[in-house]
Amino acid sequence: MQDSRKGKRVLIYSHDSFGLGHLRRCREIAHTLAEAQRSLSVLILSGSPIIGSFDFRSRVDFVRVPGVIKLRNGDYTSLALHIDVEQTMAMRASIIEHTAEAFDPDLFIVDKEPLGLRGEVEGTLAMLRERGTPCVLGLRDVMDEPGLLAPEWERKQVVPALQRYFDDIWVYGLPQICDPLEGIDLPDSVRKKMTYTGYLRRRLPKVHSHLVLEKIEDPFLLVTVGGGGDGEAIIDWVLSAYESDPQLPHPALLVLGPFMNGEAQSSFQARAAQLNNVETVTFETHLESLMDRAIGVVCMGGYNTFCEVLSFDKRALVIPRTKPRMEQHIRASRAQDLGLVRMLRDDGARNPHLMATALRNLPQQRQPSEVVVPGLLDGPENVVRLAEYWLEHGASKLSVAEAPSKGRL
Repeated sequence: MQDSRKGKRVLIYSHDSFGLGHLRRCREIAHTLAEAQRSLSVLILSGSPIIGSFDFRSRVDFVRVPGVIKLRNGDYTSLALHIDVEQTMAMRASIIEHTAEAFDPDLFIVDKEPLGLRGEVEGTLAMLRERGTPCVLGLRDVMDEPGLLAPEWERKQVVPALQRYFDDIWVYGLPQICDPLEGIDLPDSVRKKMTYTGYLRRRLPKVHSHLVLEKIEDPFLLVTVGGGGDGEAIIDWVLSAYESDPQLPHPALLVLGPFMNGEAQSSFQARAAQLNNVETVTFETHLESLMDRAIGVVCMGGYNTFCEVLSFDKRALVIPRTKPRMEQHIRASRAQDLGLVRMLRDDGARNPHLMATALRNLPQQRQPSEVVVPGLLDGPENVVRLAEYWLEHGASKLSVAEAPSKGRL
């Protein structure tokens, strides 16, 4: 019965099955909302195969749907099950809709993909709209270069879906960095739904990392490539710098990532074993603890790592990927223009002496806090404020005049 419920409920959908970015952002938002409202329960829908490796705070839980993985040709295949991908997608859509029906959320937040992977969330959106549940689309600061995103959204018929299903659009960033929907012909009714929240500030976890370093000591340079599935080039480049210049002043801790190819991991671990000032770990769920200890960070510039660099005020050398999306390059170049980070482009040659020089100079860079960007890390407070509005008002009788003013944040 509706009147017997204890507190409000938020359902968050994260489409990705590979990588860590979307899952980590959704988990951070879930924890922020649950901490702000002591009676709130948050459930995350995710296809991540390693979601169970993370700890979740009280009143935050997850449902894992069968995983899929995107192939180089753009098609999808089942991640673990030996069944046709269409069957997998049908199972995912069914689990998502039935979970939403049973959980009966007071707010539904969809991360990045408005209709979900291959449209798997549209049925759930339609069902929740019928129930009067407010639906929100959450976007990271940068999606992709406009020339690629616009035709993709046209093909997926995203703009009509934004008009039909969503009450609000939250951009977890600032326009000084990027307008994620630049180049897309949006009607005013959709553009007015957009709110820039600022970046999602991170804090040290209550449960700190128990990682004991065997060879190196603080202060060290932290080298992180997210999930690691596309981070081999950076790890190789950093290792070659230490191999060519044993006198580099600060040791390095390399976090390889759980999705890195096993052979590549073994090769990097063997090379690091020959160096007195380099240590490797495969995976660390409490990366914030390591970042807090680091004197500088070498990274690819994914959304979550960028938030952590800003939150812990770390000097960062960002080496962004440019395929399959330009997202990291756009973020890094805009952040460099503002003076928040330094960017190093991967030219394919990966000269070890160039990297060694960059690593020597990294601790002398200015910190992000030396740059004044109003609202830079206001994301948590603004997300809580926005969520509280929709939890209180609902969506069934919402009119344009009742919608929260975009100028209030």
